[in-house]
This record gives sequence, C-alpha cells and structure tokens, in this order.
Amino acid sequence: MTSTVSFGVDSPRGPRTVSVAYERTGSGEPLLLLHGIGHHHQAWAPVLPALAPERDVIAVDLPGFGVSPGLPDGVPYDLGSVVPVLGAFCEALGVERPHVAGNSLGGLLALELGREKLVRSVTALSPAGFWTQGERRYAFATLRAMRQGALAMPMPLIEGLSRSAAGRAALTSTIYARPGRRSPEAVVSETVALREAAGFHETLAVGRGVAFTADVPGLPVTVAWGSRDRLLLRRQGIRAKHTIPGARLVRLPGCGHVPMNDDPALVARVILDTSR
Repeated sequence: MTSTVSFGVDSPRGPRTVSVAYERTGSGEPLLLLHGIGHHHQAWAPVLPALAPERDVIAVDLPGFGVSPGLPDGVPYDLGSVVPVLGAFCEALGVERPHVAGNSLGGLLALELGREKLVRSVTALSPAGFWTQGERRYAFATLRAMRQGALAMPMPLIEGLSRSAAGRAALTSTIYARPGRRSPEAVVSETVALREAAGFHETLAVGRGVAFTADVPGLPVTVAWGSRDRLLLRRQGIRAKHTIPGARLVRLPGCGHVPMNDDPALVARVILDTSR
C-alpha cells in the first residue's frame, strides 16, 4: 500500500514543503529503493519478495514521478536539491543512514547519497552520469521519444498493446531485455507514469551538465550493468569503476536498462550482497 509523507526543506526562496509517496514492506535494516526518470516505485515490485525478508524496504516515488507531487516552486530538480530532499524524507520516516539501491537516475542519486555519507551502502544499477556527451544526447533523445510516444497514444491503444507480448515489447523494449515478462497491468501503469511525470522535462534539463566524477570512499559500493542495456551502454560501467576504484563492478547477463524485471533473483542478490 502506498503512503505519503510531507516534510519541510530549505530552498533559496525560503522553507518549502515536499510530499513523497512510498511503499514500505519487510523487516531488518532499512533499504531505500530509487527508480529512474519517468518511472515509479512499482519498478521494484519484482524484487520485493526477495528483499523484504531481510530488509525494511522503502520504495520511493521520486518527487515529480509516480504519484509524488512535483517539487514546489524554488526547489529545482538538480542533484544539489534532490539529494537533501531524500535525506529529509528519510529523517521524516525516522530512518538513519539506510542502504540504498537505485536504477538509472536513481542510481546516480544513490551514489550522491553515498558521497554525502547519508547511506551505509550503495547499489547502483546502470547509473546515469558516466556517459560521454554523445552517449548522453542519445539517451536523452531516446527518453524524449519514449515520452512523446506515451503522450501520443490513447489509453485504449496502450491497453490493447499491453495484452500481447509483441505489444509489450513495442511499449517497453527500450528498457527491458525481456519485455514479454512484464504483466499487462504493469506495462499500462508505467506507460501512464511516463506520460504523467511532472518532473520529466526539468530533470532532463538539469541533467545536461551532469557527470559523476567523485569517488565514494568508506562504504560498500556496487555498480551493476545489464549486458543488454540499450539506453546507457554497458561500457559506461568501466568508467564508473575507474571513477570509484573501490566499487564492485557486476555484469547482469541478459538484462536491460531496468534489470529488476529481467532477472529479479540476480538483482535482489546483488543488492543484498552489497548491503550485508
């Protein structure tokens, strides 16, 4: 069941109130899960059954995505604002230094949380920020095309496509290596999440200048990359390893950009191994 918490944050224009939706399940040490741009917390649903027996799992709808409202006026979508928002979110839940796992944009945010020592371990799945400018332009153009496609399709067409494996591939093959495994309901839901994401354009706009260039010393870090990632190409993982020499670099065979659905058991094992 999705819950919502509201809390105060500082901004250049004074105090603001942010609301964040999340799902919490399981028991054990806290584990924060962060999705990618245009997605929602349900992206993590395939791995929750394996994580919940060992972790107090908190899957978040990032501000401006899923059912979380957009950030208030005066709070931009850049890393310097969103990372403190996530820190304040954890504080509002009474969670101190959780483990964190993130995918794509969420992976970049997870690494930034690690750099700020706000978490106790980091698992980054195909994290943003290790691209060349050409690779970034390709990824952003692909994301914009996905968004435009989602906006252009009427709901009856989305629902109709979701009922067949070929239709689900047409809707989601950019991010999944095995899109036929995704349920029709999940495909419809995440297509709607993409078309309704209030923070999509502003997040892309601030992302043009993003590059992760700092080490993350003093805590366990795993960077994992799907062998069939079509959005952020797997060679970016080598750059991540050079940037964060102490990180464990893991290959996810047969997985796409959002690997949680392609191989839930493997992804859960990578997260749990990092957080032990």
